[in-house]
Amino acid sequence: MKKLLAMLLAVVMVVALVACGGKTPTPVDPGTEDPGTEDPTPTPESPLAAEAWKYDTANYTADSEAVYNSMLSGYYENYQKALGTTNVAERYALEAIAEAKLLDAAIMLPTTTKGGNYAISRVAPKTANTTLWGNDSDRFHNVVVATEFITPADRNEIKAHWAEVAGTGTFESWVREYLTGKGYTLMDTYTLGYTSDPQKWDGLATYRSADSEAIVNTVDGLLEYDIENVQQPALAESYTVNDDNTVFTFKLRQGAQWSDSQGRVIAEVKADDFVAGMQHLLDAQQGLEGLAANDGVKIVNAQAYIDGEVTDFAEVGVKALDDYTVEYTLEEPCTWFTTLLGYNPFFPLCRSYYEAQGGKFGSEFNMDDESYLYASDPDHMAYCGPYLVTNFTEANTIVFEANPNYWNKDNITIKTITWLFNDGSDDLKAYNDAKAGTIAGCGLNSAAVEAAKADGTFDQYAYVSDTDATSYMAFFNVMRNQFVNMNDATIGVSTKTVAQAEAYNKAMANIHFRHALATSLDRGAYNAISVGEELKFNNLRNSYVPGNFVKLPEDATVEINGTATTFPAGTYYGEIMQAQLDADGFAIKVWDPTADNGLGSGDGYDGWYNPTYCQSELAIAVTELAAEGVEISAENPIVVEIPYAGNSEVRTNRANVIKQSIEASFQGLVKVQLIDCVDTDGWLYAGYYPDYGYQMNADFMDVSGWGPDYGDPQTYLATMTPAPGGMIKSCGIY
Repeated sequence: MKKLLAMLLAVVMVVALVACGGKTPTPVDPGTEDPGTEDPTPTPESPLAAEAWKYDTANYTADSEAVYNSMLSGYYENYQKALGTTNVAERYALEAIAEAKLLDAAIMLPTTTKGGNYAISRVAPKTANTTLWGNDSDRFHNVVVATEFITPADRNEIKAHWAEVAGTGTFESWVREYLTGKGYTLMDTYTLGYTSDPQKWDGLATYRSADSEAIVNTVDGLLEYDIENVQQPALAESYTVNDDNTVFTFKLRQGAQWSDSQGRVIAEVKADDFVAGMQHLLDAQQGLEGLAANDGVKIVNAQAYIDGEVTDFAEVGVKALDDYTVEYTLEEPCTWFTTLLGYNPFFPLCRSYYEAQGGKFGSEFNMDDESYLYASDPDHMAYCGPYLVTNFTEANTIVFEANPNYWNKDNITIKTITWLFNDGSDDLKAYNDAKAGTIAGCGLNSAAVEAAKADGTFDQYAYVSDTDATSYMAFFNVMRNQFVNMNDATIGVSTKTVAQAEAYNKAMANIHFRHALATSLDRGAYNAISVGEELKFNNLRNSYVPGNFVKLPEDATVEINGTATTFPAGTYYGEIMQAQLDADGFAIKVWDPTADNGLGSGDGYDGWYNPTYCQSELAIAVTELAAEGVEISAENPIVVEIPYAGNSEVRTNRANVIKQSIEASFQGLVKVQLIDCVDTDGWLYAGYYPDYGYQMNADFMDVSGWGPDYGDPQTYLATMTPAPGGMIKSCGIY
C-alpha cells in the first residue's frame, strides 16, 4: 500500500511516519525466533524489568487473533463483503460501513493530514506530481526551484494556471517563463531537510516511506505520473489491455540501462527484470507483497507462491514474452492496475546484479545470509532512474546526482538533490536553514511562525500549504507486551508495575473505555503546538480514508444495522460512514455536510473531542471492569504511557498537551505517564520501526499514518486486516 510509513515531518519537522504500501511481514515462526520467557516474572508491585517481561511469541498469533476478533469482527466482515461485490457503488458504500465499524472499535484516533500549515518555499507549486497515490509525488527531477522565496501572490497565480492547463503538457515551460519574467532566478539543484535515514535501499523489500522516498529517485517503473498528473510512459513505451482488464502487456523502450553507483553501465533493462522484481517482492515479504497478491491486485498465483502452494515462479502471472515485452495476468478484472505501476512493488530488479551481490530466489532466498549484500547500502544497488546516490552519510547528508546513463537524462531539470538531516532538537533549525538558503523551504511550526512574524518573512512569503490524502493516526496498543525499546533496553523504559500493565490491557479490552479514550483528547490544542493557534483545525482529519476520497458513481442500497438504506449517486464516502456511526451511537463526527463552504468534508474541525461523552462511556467501563475485578479509581487509575522525543520542544510540548487533555477528560481516573525516548531515533524505535505488534513499546503512539497507493478506499482499509496487515501492528497485534 503506499506511503510506507511516511513522514509528516516534511512540512513542519514534526515526525509522523506514514505507511502506504504494504503489509507487515508474517509473524515470526516461534520455532526459530522466540524471545522466550526464561527470566522470572516480577511481582505485581514491582516495576517492569526489561529482562523479566519478555513476550512468548509461541502464543502471539493466537492471542492476536482472539483480540482482533473481539474488537474488529464488524469491520472485517463488512470489508470482506465489499471485496466480494463487482458493483463499484456498492463496494464504496460497504467500504464506508466497514470503516465506520473500524472507527467505532476505537483502537486508533485520526489526528491530522499532511499540509494545511504555514510554509515558506522557493519551490514552485505543482512542479512535483500531486497525484494522491503511489510514489511519483516523491520524484523531484522536474521541480522548479528559485533562488528566492516565491510570494503567495505568485504561488496563487501559478496554481490557477496549472488548473487551467493540466493535461496539455505546457505547464512546466510556462511556469519557468513566468518566474523568470517576475525576476526570479531558477536553479538546477534542490536541497531539502529530512529526519529519518533510510533503513533499507531495496524498494521491493520495504514499506516505509523514509526508505521509498529516497529509492524512488533512483529507479523507474513502467509508467510515471508527470507534474500535470497525467500518467506517461517511463520504462514502458506503450501497453495494451484485454477486454476484461485481466491481461496487461507492456512494450519496453530499448536502450534503457542499469548503472552502478559510480555511473558504470551494468546491463540493459529487459522484460525479465520485471519478472525478477516480482519474484523478489514475493520472496522478501517485507510489507508490499499484498499489493500484488491480495490487497491490491491479484496476480495469478502470487498468493499461492507466497503460501508455498506454488514453488515454480513460472506459474505466477508475470511473464517476459521476449526481451522487451512483459505481461501481467490477473485473477480478477482490475481497471486501476496501471495506477500502481510507478510504485515500488512493481519496480524492476536487475537479475544479474542482484545475483552478483549474493541475492537468490525462491527457496534459496535468505536476506540474512552473510553473503547477501544487495542494497545493503547505495553502493550495492543497481540504478535505472534519474539519479545515483553519490553520498550517504548517516544522520547527515544524502546526495543524489543526475544519472549519466538515464534514458531521459536530457529532460531532467534538477541535476543534484541534497537531503540534509535535521534531528528535530532545534525547533527553529529548518526555518533558519530555509531563510539562509541552505534548504529550499520548510513548514513553519509554532516557534517558526513567531520568528517569521518578528523578522518580516511571514508577511512577505508565508502561505498555507495544501493538504493531501495522507492520514496520520494515533494508535492505541490493545495488547501491550513490550516495555523497553526493541533495539535498546535503556531507552523507553516503562515505569509501570505488572499490576498496572495488566489493568491497562484489561481496560483496553473494554469498548466503552476505548470510546472514552478516543474522545478525551483536545486535538485542536494538540495540533496548535505544531502549526500554531490560527491553523489548529485546518489539517485535522476525522477518519482514516478521507471523507471525500470517492463518491458513489450510481445509487447504492446497503444495510445499515439491518435496515436497507439507499444512497444516491454522488454521495460521498464520508456521508455513508457518518450514517453508520450515527446508527451505532458512537458520538463522533467524521463528515460535516456544511464544511468546506458547503461542499462537505471530514477535515478542518475536531469531530472526536467530547469530554462529556468521554465521561458517560467511562462510567459504563468502570462498572463493567469492576465486575471483572479491575478497580478504576483515583487511588488506582489506569496508567497510559506515551513516548516522546525529549530533544524536541515541539514534541515535548505536544506530549504534555496529550497528558493534560486526557487526564482532564478522565477526571483523575487515568494517569498519563510520559516516557522520554531522548531523541527522534529513540521515539521511532518505540513505535515506528518495530515490525511486529509485540515490539510496540507504547500505550498511545502518534508517530505514523498512511497514504494511498491507488484510488480505492481498499488502499487504506487493507492495512487493518489480520496479518499481514500494514498498520494493525501499531495496535500491538500481528
